[in-house]
Amino acid sequence: MAVKLHRCPNIWIKLGGHPCWRVQKALDESGVEYEVVTGPWPSRKKRAAVIGGTGQNAYPAIQFDDGTWYREESKEMERTIRDGRLEEKRGATA
Repeated sequence: MAVKLHRCPNIWIKLGGHPCWRVQKALDESGVEYEVVTGPWPSRKKRAAVIGGTGQNAYPAIQFDDGTWYREESKEMERTIRDGRLEEKRGATA
């Protein structure tokens, strides 16, 4: 399963509490193939792809190869990924 991780451009921040890093690290440690898509920051209004896909302007968000999106609070996203349930979110609305 290849997905796109839409996240902030601050990829150098690797602190446990950073939402984008939390989800990216979970993907790494779970062996999920993904592509990082960095978006504009700090202007939330310019996050057209994320807003169009999820209806929200917050990072992180995951876009599946079928065009569907997954977005929750990062702690929930991390738990879903680590529990091996990411595929269950495919096709669901954000």
